[in-house]
Amino acid sequence: MTFQLVVVGSVALDSVEAPAGRHDDVLGGSASFFATAASYFTKPSLVAIVGADFPEAHVQFLRARGVDLAGLERVDGKTFRWAGRYSSDLGSRTTLDTQLNVFAGFKPKLPESYRDAELVFLGNIEPTLQLDVLDQVRRPRLVAMDTMNFWIDGRLEALRRVLARVDLLVINDEEARQLAGKHNLPQAARAIRALGPKTVIVKRGDSGALLFHEGGVFAAPAYPLEEVIDPTGAGDTFAGGFMGYLAQQGDLGAATVKRAMIHGSVMASFSVEAFSLDRLRALTSDDISARYRAFCDLTHFEDLRIA
Repeated sequence: MTFQLVVVGSVALDSVEAPAGRHDDVLGGSASFFATAASYFTKPSLVAIVGADFPEAHVQFLRARGVDLAGLERVDGKTFRWAGRYSSDLGSRTTLDTQLNVFAGFKPKLPESYRDAELVFLGNIEPTLQLDVLDQVRRPRLVAMDTMNFWIDGRLEALRRVLARVDLLVINDEEARQLAGKHNLPQAARAIRALGPKTVIVKRGDSGALLFHEGGVFAAPAYPLEEVIDPTGAGDTFAGGFMGYLAQQGDLGAATVKRAMIHGSVMASFSVEAFSLDRLRALTSDDISARYRAFCDLTHFEDLRIA
């Protein structure tokens, strides 16, 4: 048994400057990274909006990956565009330009075939739009969401209403501290869980990710890469690998969730090895399996008891 997985988010054209070079108008957006990562485990359904200028080659790529695009709306106008520059050590990023374009009028419309999905992921979009999606799905087994500092600052009340209705929040460490008003991450996670989501995943960049849930805490490491090219979309790729694995397994038990954390980290580790989704385009199932085993080796140790 597998679960149907729906993701609602952005599909964009990115221009990225990094120490390794510059790439303009490449495929980006939270839903693009999420769906591509998830497609290695299941056939995700995507809800997003693009303009008339969106290259057909990107549509064909997503379709070739098995992504259901019945929810991808194409309208007159220009596609959402984002441009950013990374520091020399990739430790910080500066947004150079944001053009919402058709994304400014995005009103998610779920096709009828999506509304019975067992798994739903609300990408980083305005909280009232996330609420609108929740009103369109029927009885999902798990609703997960992402958010960002902009919504925490400017749409906190609406965000709280979303949090009260979801099961899982994926958030980075700075945003977790901001949302909870606590610097200590375990305390922050406890405060966030009190708002509604029983499970909180805190992304910590090259320090891995922490899972806080009813069973306690689980840590997924980051893979020690010798070279990172482009961190854009790594968090969305993690979420796609995580949710895609859950959909493939058709199970939400604690052991499966922990394995999903590692699969999310595996996919994120590949994503940063090239610009845009280029590394994910070339992946094979053997690549994923080999790196999963490498992740397992990272944390394996014997329990040596002292007599």
